Amino acid sequence: MTENILDGRVAIVTGAGRGMGRAMAVALAVAGARVVATVARSQDELDALGREIAEAAGDDRILALKSDVTDEDQCRAVVEEARDRFGAVHVLVNNAARGHKFIHDANPDQPMDFWTADGDAWRLMIDTNVNGPFYMAKAVTPLMITQGWGRIINISATLNTMQKTRNSPYGISKAALESETLIWSKDVAGTGVTVNTLSPGGATLTGMVYGEARNNPKLLKPEIMMAPIVWLASDASDGINGERIIAKDWDASLDATAAGKAAIAPSAFLQPG
Repeated sequence: MTENILDGRVAIVTGAGRGMGRAMAVALAVAGARVVATVARSQDELDALGREIAEAAGDDRILALKSDVTDEDQCRAVVEEARDRFGAVHVLVNNAARGHKFIHDANPDQPMDFWTADGDAWRLMIDTNVNGPFYMAKAVTPLMITQGWGRIINISATLNTMQKTRNSPYGISKAALESETLIWSKDVAGTGVTVNTLSPGGATLTGMVYGEARNNPKLLKPEIMMAPIVWLASDASDGINGERIIAKDWDASLDATAAGKAAIAPSAFLQPG
């Protein structure tokens, strides 16, 4: 990563307390951005992230907030606090999500067929993974359009995740997020704002992975997201809009622009019309 490539930029990262969100928040701060990091529940995670970013990039680089993306008022408040503290918002990373484990824990003695899913858990997962990115993007996009530049980056998953058996509603939510990305990217075309998805490209060692699966040596590390998120948040990704970027396909031997373009994957929706 190039230091200070994001100097002067302000980025919001939701779900930044651990895993990929934490790695991306640190990467953006080290690259020069001021970062507004949110988590819904754990103050300890927020405090730890604040200390990590302060040590890596300076204590003026971080504003850590407790905020639940399922609440539109709280999403709006995050954007307002970001503007009050740092004067603008240039980048939104929609990372906050609830994974397969959430449904499993709500139905501990049930197979994971969709008809056995706990209805309240289903609604909360959709609220977090689909409505949360909408609420955040709704709050920030008018500001980005006014300033003539902005980046909305939705953190997605593999195409297999959206299709495999017993993966409701997580896979469904990520398919919806891909659709949000494509539609929103067309809505903002020509404004200087772009909307893209970034996926690690496979199962990643985060809190969403549970049980024996955590011992799988093939699990990707959250840090795989660091270089591509900085590129997507920078001027170097100008013109990239409505694309899927796969982090594991990032080639560190290339310059950032070439590596980013090489990591672009086909849309989740392969058929036009």
